[in-house]
Amino acid sequence: MFAHAVRRALRKSKTLRYGVPMLLLIVGGSFGLREFSQIRYDAVKIKIDPELEKKLKMNKVSLETEYEKIKDSAFDDWKNIRGPRPWEDPDLLQGRNPEMLKTKTT
Repeated sequence: MFAHAVRRALRKSKTLRYGVPMLLLIVGGSFGLREFSQIRYDAVKIKIDPELEKKLKMNKVSLETEYEKIKDSAFDDWKNIRGPRPWEDPDLLQGRNPEMLKTKTT
């Protein structure tokens, strides 16, 4: 009789029905996030092969070097060309004559 009353009270209690699973989710989630965030710090500790490290240092690309490459380029004569949609013919869209293209390929 007493056990039946306790089960009924547990079933009706909103705290036990909704609150306890929510708290378990929050606490369990924090432990899970701790494990996943630890992977990032463990990956930093891994040593890279010395040969690979030399190759990476040799192929150094920076913003300044890329700027120096395109600094003297003239962008006054560029033309904005829209790409073709899947159902459109790309040759007709970009103003090229398709008959002329067929004669070049044959």
